[in-house]
Amino acid sequence: MVRPAGSGRAGGATTKQRGPREGAAIRPASRGARAERLAPYVLVAPAVLIIVVLRLWPLVLGVNFSFTGDGELNGTPVGLSNYLELAGDPLFHISLRNVGLLVLLLPVAVAIPGLLATFIYLRVPGHRVYRSVYFFPAVLSPVIVGAIFNLMLGFDGPLNAALGAIGVGPVDWLGDPGISMFTVVGVHIWATFGMALVVFLAGFSTLDASLLDAARVDGASLRQVIWHVIIPSLTRTIQFVFVTTMIGMLTSMFGLLFVMTSGGPEGSTYLPEYYIWHQQGQMNRPALASAASTVLFVVMLVVGLLQITLLRRAGRQD
Repeated sequence: MVRPAGSGRAGGATTKQRGPREGAAIRPASRGARAERLAPYVLVAPAVLIIVVLRLWPLVLGVNFSFTGDGELNGTPVGLSNYLELAGDPLFHISLRNVGLLVLLLPVAVAIPGLLATFIYLRVPGHRVYRSVYFFPAVLSPVIVGAIFNLMLGFDGPLNAALGAIGVGPVDWLGDPGISMFTVVGVHIWATFGMALVVFLAGFSTLDASLLDAARVDGASLRQVIWHVIIPSLTRTIQFVFVTTMIGMLTSMFGLLFVMTSGGPEGSTYLPEYYIWHQQGQMNRPALASAASTVLFVVMLVVGLLQITLLRRAGRQD
């Protein structure tokens, strides 16, 4: 059957009229898809800008300033002179040695809040006491904490009086170069473990309770539950706490050091951040302080990457 010529033309005209309408419908859809693709970048852009302006750019300026001189050579390029001076400074050597001590004590600083969080989660006897008081030290100023422990750990303080009551001689907790750094680190752990404990408790909220039930049914002890169930399940949380605790030790102990020991005795409690303050604020050597800051940044970066690598390998082996 042959269609009339007029109807064919009408049909053709109708087809030509639909084309522009379909194109108009496609263009808004493509615009919407493009907007969806750009939305994440637009939302992230302010945060990236803040990081670049307030973090990365000052870091670049500080590194550049570390290659200039102090005093009469202020602003004059001196190459690696500041870094060579750091390499020969005994106080800076002590501060780096104390960084190594912090790395060795880091598992203790992580294990304490981790165990307390485990006690609270498993509701062992005394968990209500831990839950009510664990965060109290974290709200205290480091200056207040340092002043309190200066009184408690003084040579004639209550701790030595208690030791004397049981026949132990007095200990010079803050005046003996061999133990003063351990004392300050112990006070720091006591004052800051509340934040790490909060992170651990948040990690426990993601723990599969059926694994604990199965372990209890199999007769697993508390040690076995912690080692074989809780630690493998909280690997990412443990990694986060390790890194943040190490950063806190390297960058947040100035207040305690200033109040409790002022870097003494004999410079035994120097850390890089205290050394930086001493060179900048006391010796008026900002370029040398910038060089020490750069070294501290590199140390933190290397230690953090090593921690993450080792913890990831341990998690894969488990």
